[in-house]
Amino acid sequence: MSTDTRTITVGIDGSRSSLDAADWAAREAQRRRLPLRLLHAGTEPAVSGGVFDIDEIDVPAGRTRAALDRAAIELSYAHPALDIIARRTATPAVPALLAAAVEAETLVLGSRGRTGGAGFPVGSVALGVAARADRPVVLVRAGELPEDERVPVVDGSPPSAAPYLPVVLGLDPDASADDLIGYAFDTAAVRSAPLHVVHPWTLPTSTLRPWRHRFPGTTVREHRVDGDPGPRLLEASARAGLLVVGRRTGRGPGRAARSLIRHAGCPVAVVPHD
Repeated sequence: MSTDTRTITVGIDGSRSSLDAADWAAREAQRRRLPLRLLHAGTEPAVSGGVFDIDEIDVPAGRTRAALDRAAIELSYAHPALDIIARRTATPAVPALLAAAVEAETLVLGSRGRTGGAGFPVGSVALGVAARADRPVVLVRAGELPEDERVPVVDGSPPSAAPYLPVVLGLDPDASADDLIGYAFDTAAVRSAPLHVVHPWTLPTSTLRPWRHRFPGTTVREHRVDGDPGPRLLEASARAGLLVVGRRTGRGPGRAARSLIRHAGCPVAVVPHD
């Protein structure tokens, strides 16, 4: 993937979930050696704790400016080598985020967190953007922690030194999905994580062969499922750092993908493909 002008962009609305998503996005930007862009969209000021732009529109001093400084400084302390750009725009959230996605390697959005066995709710903005963005959109639930994407530590060593959990890819053998497969392999490679590919029926060997050659250091495991792969993907997501699913370009996520988005046990990347 090109990294010439790309960023990792995260939508900020001041909520706890968006700040947790921003922390996930900062880690992803650091892994990919890309700038991190924080974007607050809409005319209403975000709640305390959000990030605001002080370049595009006039922002009152006080709570708004302090919130920007606090969030940017916290991320800067956590990731001192990271190039962080904060922006605010009066453009409504969905069109602003869709426009930002054009220049992003990945767009990251927050969810409101778990609600017991029912999974976690995903707002209309997140679903609207994930259904139409030209780039991958990662949905991160509230409460996501850095150690959640790594193998649990049992010997007292720091969590940041633990290996990453697998990246799980849900793949439809009937789809021409090079963008989807490439994103999953690339994401696993930057984490030095294994890639688990879950697919129904038999996958032609030619589907993954060129990607195995392109990423020879990535361990790939295939899991063939007879019938609906959804339950197997949900099970795998409980032990994964990221679940990657696709959607056809020009279409929103299907019913199965929406169910995975709501119930997965890890962040979910929705990747458009032909």
